[in-house]
Amino acid sequence: MIALLVARYRRLDLAEDALGDAIEAAARLWPTEGVPDSPAAWLNTVASRRVLDWLRSETMRRRREQLLGTETERRAAWAGMMADPGDLVEDDVLRLVLMCTHPVLPAQAASALALRLVLGISTYDVARLFLVPEATMAARITRAKKKIVSAGIAFEVPGADVLPARLDSVAQTAYLAFSAGYTPGSGTDLLRADLAAEAVRLVRVVLEQCPEEPVLKALLALMLLQHSRREARVGADGELVLLADQDRSQWHDEEIDEALALLSEVNSSVGLSVTAAAYVMQARIAAEYATAETMDDIQWGRVVGHYDLLLQILPSPAARLARAVAVSEASGPEAGLTALKGLSLPGSHRPAAVRAELLIRAGRITEARAAYAEAIGLCRNRAELEHLSKKAAGLTNH
Repeated sequence: MIALLVARYRRLDLAEDALGDAIEAAARLWPTEGVPDSPAAWLNTVASRRVLDWLRSETMRRRREQLLGTETERRAAWAGMMADPGDLVEDDVLRLVLMCTHPVLPAQAASALALRLVLGISTYDVARLFLVPEATMAARITRAKKKIVSAGIAFEVPGADVLPARLDSVAQTAYLAFSAGYTPGSGTDLLRADLAAEAVRLVRVVLEQCPEEPVLKALLALMLLQHSRREARVGADGELVLLADQDRSQWHDEEIDEALALLSEVNSSVGLSVTAAAYVMQARIAAEYATAETMDDIQWGRVVGHYDLLLQILPSPAARLARAVAVSEASGPEAGLTALKGLSLPGSHRPAAVRAELLIRAGRITEARAAYAEAIGLCRNRAELEHLSKKAAGLTNH
């Protein structure tokens, strides 16, 4: 709906606010008046009327302030506001992502705006992806919107020619969207397969436009390897199923095969960008899991080596956390606990959850209880919270 409104009126700020007003009106009127035959058309009509009202109001104000030029200029400005310039990327989601990743915005602010506005990811989860407090992220997104409006930036529907210049921002946005779907930080679901699938689809669309881009091949390979396990990661009652307990017959072999083929193409490339090289290393790690027959067949020493290279290419707390898990599998829980020392992931429950598991394996039950209490206090995903609570309750017998 936002894509339709923006394509028509070229005003992201008005489109978002108008759709919000339309949804509020629907929530108020539909329970008493009934749901219309075409809810989407109803919302579109109400939102369009709101946008037109605001545009007329802006025009009248500018006339009063005598800021408009000649009648010809006014008509040209109005036509420019309404017209679709042609040579467009046909995919609505990609068009909106390209709009949000306008080069006038800092890269992180642009991706955050796209994640919140286009893909509907909560501000809390966007903040978690960028490792900042929720209030900080909310202010960052608000500033990005205001900058576009106050600077008078032509926030228009972009043509395909802008894609190469915004490729890294689009790739980062898709990667973060996939992460939010693969491991949601909040809400009731352990997995948002629809969001992860949309991120995969978005990368496929961009890859069609830029078929030789290593960063896209590596990113798609990484996503497919992770996404291929979606059904096996969630039990019949929505509970978490760890890698060691997953039914590998539920994995999507065709996606794994496609990913391995893409990865082999990128592995033969030279001169990869930092971003592409980081995706390649993450894909290699995922491939170790996807190609092993059982947990015992995973070459954990090799996985640790991949993480070491990844941390040299693009250090991050999330990669350090995952490396600690791999170290514990390769060298024991105490080695994993050592690898965790000094790690900080503000607001995330996962370091404490990993530490609790490793403490149990090391026989340090009292410390494990404290770690589980910390993880439970931080966790905002209901499915993971239930998993952690069951694990903590199981320690009462020790």
